[in-house]
Amino acid sequence: MFDTVLVANRGEIAVRVIRTLRTMGVRSVAVFSDADADARHVREADTAVRIGPPPAAESYLSVERLLEAAARTGAQAVHPGYGFLAENARFARACEEAGLVFIGPPADAIALMGDKIRAKETVRAAGVPVVPGSSGSGLTDAQLAEAAREIGTPVLLKPSAGGGGKGMRLVRDAAALADEIAAARREARASFGDDTLLVERWVDRPRHIEIQVLADGHGNVVHLGERECSLQRRHQKIIEEAPSVLLDEATRASMGEAAVQAARSCGYRGAGTVEFIVPGGDPSSYYFMEMNTRLQVEHPVTEFVTGLDLVEWQLRVAAGEPLGFGQQDVTLTGHAVEARICAEDPARGFLPSGGTVLLLREPQGEGVRTDSGLSEGTEVGSLYDPMLSKVIAYGPDRETALRRLRAALAETVTLGVPTNAGFLRRLLAHPAVVAGELDTGLVERVVDDLVSPDVPDEVYEAAAAVRLDALRPRAEGWVDPFSVPSGWRLGGRPKPAAFALRVPGLDPVTHACAGDARVAPGRVDVTLDGVRHSFHRAADWLGRDGDAWQVRDHDPVAASLGRAAHAGADSLTAPMPGTVTVVKVAVGDEVAAGQSLLVVEAMKMEHVVSAPHAGTVTELDVTPGATVAMDQVLAVIAPTEEADG
Repeated sequence: MFDTVLVANRGEIAVRVIRTLRTMGVRSVAVFSDADADARHVREADTAVRIGPPPAAESYLSVERLLEAAARTGAQAVHPGYGFLAENARFARACEEAGLVFIGPPADAIALMGDKIRAKETVRAAGVPVVPGSSGSGLTDAQLAEAAREIGTPVLLKPSAGGGGKGMRLVRDAAALADEIAAARREARASFGDDTLLVERWVDRPRHIEIQVLADGHGNVVHLGERECSLQRRHQKIIEEAPSVLLDEATRASMGEAAVQAARSCGYRGAGTVEFIVPGGDPSSYYFMEMNTRLQVEHPVTEFVTGLDLVEWQLRVAAGEPLGFGQQDVTLTGHAVEARICAEDPARGFLPSGGTVLLLREPQGEGVRTDSGLSEGTEVGSLYDPMLSKVIAYGPDRETALRRLRAALAETVTLGVPTNAGFLRRLLAHPAVVAGELDTGLVERVVDDLVSPDVPDEVYEAAAAVRLDALRPRAEGWVDPFSVPSGWRLGGRPKPAAFALRVPGLDPVTHACAGDARVAPGRVDVTLDGVRHSFHRAADWLGRDGDAWQVRDHDPVAASLGRAAHAGADSLTAPMPGTVTVVKVAVGDEVAAGQSLLVVEAMKMEHVVSAPHAGTVTELDVTPGATVAMDQVLAVIAPTEEADG
């Protein structure tokens, strides 16, 4: 076994790998960019090395700096985690050439399975069914569009070199193919440095089921059962579970064997995942989608139901050990479900968010595990992936696991950074989810029922109570009644103090405390209409049951001046904190309603900002490469007389 392992990643996966290294008695080396100098993974490792400035291209994606860090610390092996360089064949080869063990599959297997086009051809030859789609690599835009028309819409555009849903585009209208191909290429180039695309038939209401495999260097390959990953947004998973309620034992065995054959076809070694698309109405008709040649985000659910530590087995296989068990020894016991906590706003189309973690509470306990890279004070910016942590629950059956996970999400507090925790708790209680009637489009169909633009009255009540408490005199002894914000006045009826409050994105509200309140550090309890409501609090944030609200003081004068600055025009604001990557207009340009004007990218996601109406660009406050904050004004479009009327 190795003495020292460098973890070439950040965040929750780095913390997760370090945990197993510590258990095995292996020294861990963390790496960090300037943005992560005080990050949790840095503090928990045995030693840490700075590898560059915040941009990933100059730090976590720099092969040379990672190898230098390994050499400086005497590391014998490198664990890539997932994301960044985890599926980069060049990095795997560079590790080998530097005398380091890459804790993952051989570079040739990464290269083969990382090219979705070659991967499909390889596994098809091994007898594994694949999704119908385009053939050949390096197709032009015109060839992709022609292949899509031959298949028939709807179709799915996919980057050949990618994963994690980045650059994927579902196209239902053939007229939109040109724009969607261009956007998919742009995202693929930005995320993977390769804009090669393929096109596949879209399976309506599909289920996404993947098989975990383990292979050693002695010819042994086993599968560890399946994970159901059908609950997704933007083609990215947010809830995963093991096992799937869809599969019977015969289908599980068949898909497992297909996954084993896929792994053998590329000479695989280590932990990997074979992903299948499955028609919900006919689970026996499954199709190979791709193979992820790394550890998966959702690996904890497999660990719960098999009792295996997958990171430990990655290390053992990389050190040359054979698997200590065969397929007949693998059993699945109980049920596990995982929820990904992401810095995003489900009410705004799951757009990325950001901020500073002011108060953090992460659940633990019987059957509950939290994998996290967070700590109080963590800055969540737009440079890296929006996933912050994972909450996993296990039980003897699915009902128990779901119940435990909903309770754990209610205990999750991440004040200062908007997250999806409350949304996930409600999603897990949706009748279709409880019944196991899942498909990859379910989240998009039900999202409007699970989010609300309205803020509960008790939130404003709690915010007003905090402000009222701050005004109370703290001196002991006699207190001048006129100095107490109780509304008391000589000879008159008390008038409660009222506060102008505003939740970003919503109209201001004037609220006076109408009930009893108890304010304490980090907490506020209010009783409204006989019901007690308890909130976590930090600065101007309030949180409850996984949800959180930022409630600011409202200054009507400042707001009025802000509106006056753009009187007679409509301002376009940044939908999320990020970087402007494309600017398609200039001041003075005439634009049509719905015309694409700018592209903002954050956390590996693109968002197109379009003209709300026909008009003239009178202001343009950004250039390509500019960093912008959420709601920052990007441009102003003065409406034409016709549009204005």
